[in-house]
Amino acid sequence: MLLAADIKPFDWERILFSADAPPLFLLEVALRCIVTYLLMLAALRVTGRRGVRQLSIFELSIILGLGSAAGDAMLYHDTPLLYAAVVFLVVTVLYLLFNRLTEKYPGFSDWLEGKPVLLVKDGLIQLANFQNQNLTQKELFGELRQLQVEHLGQVRRAYIEATGDFSIFFYEEQEPVKPGMPIWPERVEETRKRVETAGQFACSTCGHVQELPRGGTATCSNCQADEWIPACDTKRVA
Repeated sequence: MLLAADIKPFDWERILFSADAPPLFLLEVALRCIVTYLLMLAALRVTGRRGVRQLSIFELSIILGLGSAAGDAMLYHDTPLLYAAVVFLVVTVLYLLFNRLTEKYPGFSDWLEGKPVLLVKDGLIQLANFQNQNLTQKELFGELRQLQVEHLGQVRRAYIEATGDFSIFFYEEQEPVKPGMPIWPERVEETRKRVETAGQFACSTCGHVQELPRGGTATCSNCQADEWIPACDTKRVA
């Protein structure tokens, strides 16, 4: 164990080399990198194109396992390459086995990777589902804004997929526009409990729209919240 007095600051020999291995070990590190890199390429080829897109929880666990095995085998002289190869083989076999099980047993797939969850239905945030997703309203609205959504009344269905991607479905262009909760940041900040003018207002929690009188206060009939935003009824332009 080195004491503070034993350490010489900016000792380039200590910084660049290890006392546990001679400089020639750098050539072995290079060889280890080549071998483990080829093993990673082979594993990713087996997992297919899904392995390089946005990852599900299961796929992320596979990548973390392979990454740990690859990193140790690349750097540490006491980690045999054969051990790393066994790790790659076992993890790849597990991936293929679990893929077969998920195809045969949908319930197993839902447990392993999760399933799509409905977040917005007919302009209303599905609070029971939404609150179980470790997701904030700001994050949901940010995803919708990237698809030129101005208010929730434009959204027929919004799902969060097992990979964390969002799938959004809109009303047909010929359908009348439903009023909904605006999702522009500056509009979201306009929440109030007492409205200044009569009209349609959207609940700032779930997006439910109802008519309120001038100077009135109300409790949302859908979620019992009491803060409101002037509803928006503009047509979506993609």
